[in-house]
Amino acid sequence: MNYDYLRRLRDTHPAWRLLTLENAPLIAGFLHHAFIHPNKRAIRQSELIPALEDYLYDLRLSYGEDLYPRPAKEYLDAWAHPENAFLRKYYPPQEDEPEFDLSAAAEKALEWLASLQEKQFVGTESRLLTIFELLRELVHDTESNAASRIAELTRRKAELEQEIARLSADGAALPLPSSTQVKERFFHIEDTARRLLSDFRQVEANFRELDAKTRERIALAEKSKAELLTEIFGEQDAIGHSDQGKSFQAFWDFLMSLERRDELQQLIAQALALPDVAETEANRWLESYRFHLSEAGEKVQRTAGQLAEQLRRFLDSQVWLENKRIAELIHLIEKQALAVKHAPPRDAAFVTLPEPRAEISLPMLRGLYALSRKIRIIDSTPALGDADFAADALFNQHYVDEAVLRRQIRDLLEQKNQASLAEVVAAYPIRHGLAEIVAYFKLAQADSKAMIDDDHTQALPWRDHQDRPRSATVPLVLFSR
Repeated sequence: MNYDYLRRLRDTHPAWRLLTLENAPLIAGFLHHAFIHPNKRAIRQSELIPALEDYLYDLRLSYGEDLYPRPAKEYLDAWAHPENAFLRKYYPPQEDEPEFDLSAAAEKALEWLASLQEKQFVGTESRLLTIFELLRELVHDTESNAASRIAELTRRKAELEQEIARLSADGAALPLPSSTQVKERFFHIEDTARRLLSDFRQVEANFRELDAKTRERIALAEKSKAELLTEIFGEQDAIGHSDQGKSFQAFWDFLMSLERRDELQQLIAQALALPDVAETEANRWLESYRFHLSEAGEKVQRTAGQLAEQLRRFLDSQVWLENKRIAELIHLIEKQALAVKHAPPRDAAFVTLPEPRAEISLPMLRGLYALSRKIRIIDSTPALGDADFAADALFNQHYVDEAVLRRQIRDLLEQKNQASLAEVVAAYPIRHGLAEIVAYFKLAQADSKAMIDDDHTQALPWRDHQDRPRSATVPLVLFSR
């Protein structure tokens, strides 16, 4: 935090630039109104422009018609310009209408502005308890001495038994936290939940920056294809095995667990139903917090998936360029051959060959003598084949329709939030053998909401065309809504 760093930060960081602009109240107020307050990750241009026009109209009614006279679209384009980078304007896949998303830097500025608001009270007890619990968990889980861990677990067991005995006693009053403690802990939970959602924009920005660097490296690469791919895949593995990558994978595994998601939703509903929480002016956005987490995680997954898609396009383009170059060389050789054919040169030395030279073969480099194998040839007339044979196998080829499989998965997910591939196969038996299983894996690979767990397996049974039982053990595949 020295002077040079802060000066460079002031000149380059979008969050600092936003706070120093003259129309910072307009930018911060609208971005909070459009993105933070309703917890939206991305908004179409056709929806965001009318929202800004309504926001500007309300401001002009209160502060004068001359306030912010430019059209709403110009303001949005200016805020999304790389010089400002308050918004990110991009085109989603297979779409021709742009979307806007809040940048990570702008969200940091809004988060700091929100922290300046006066709160009902500053909760210190809940934060101290959180620190105590995290420290106790950290020290206990990293204890390598088995005796120490057993002693700690024994102490906790004694405390639990004492509490159970106290509650079981007749006339024992349940120890409940005070109204102030309930409100304090709820506000602490709400603040932590908002910070978690804001962190996802930074995680997505990190993956997007890696994707941009990969594209630049591919465009300017002078290395061979193998060397470049080895380097890029190495960086991808490094991202996946980094602390951030492992933390995000653990978060995604949590979201993929139906039991944990239902437990989270149930706990939130019970917390919001508490009388002390209900009487506060708390926003009810936590009711749909599970869906906000899923949306944020899905966007990060899609951004990470763009890396693999970019590599696939790079390989396809490289193969196409190599084939095109080979075809051009062959065509050039043909043209030169035809030119020489119709107009042969008069100079006999129009083609030069390398001078003859002696091939030196040292005696010690020669291999040992080995008898040659004699091939026995039986002089017999081959038998004629039978023209009338069963050619049914040639016509028993089958086609796996991925649209039918996708519809089967969708029909099953209408009954439940999550289904494994084994459940799908149980509801819709396999008819085309391994080819159909491979098609299911292809659909799971292309679906951002599906998960392939290599650490767990599942058995998929079917019967072949001769009605014989078959089975394949494959990694666990989970499809989600």
